Amino acid sequence: MAMPNNPVTLSAQQIDDLSQKMAKMRHDINNHLSLVVFAIEVLRTKPEMMDRMTATLSDQPQKIMADLAKFSSELEQLLGIRRQ
Repeated sequence: MAMPNNPVTLSAQQIDDLSQKMAKMRHDINNHLSLVVFAIEVLRTKPEMMDRMTATLSDQPQKIMADLAKFSSELEQLLGIRRQ
């Protein structure tokens, strides 16, 4: 990664926007993890739902990675960090 050569200054609005994006990312990831916990609990009591819950479980890691990648990209852009 190429870091900026000069100090980066953020406005109050940029910090607020970043804070809101971070809060949304936390919320979304917590929702994905809640679905994982829910699916596991369902499987404990209703093993016949294996196919349906497996789909739910297998979707969550990709969704979490997408949320993290989106936030990381926005943060890198704001801070002037370039991937090489």
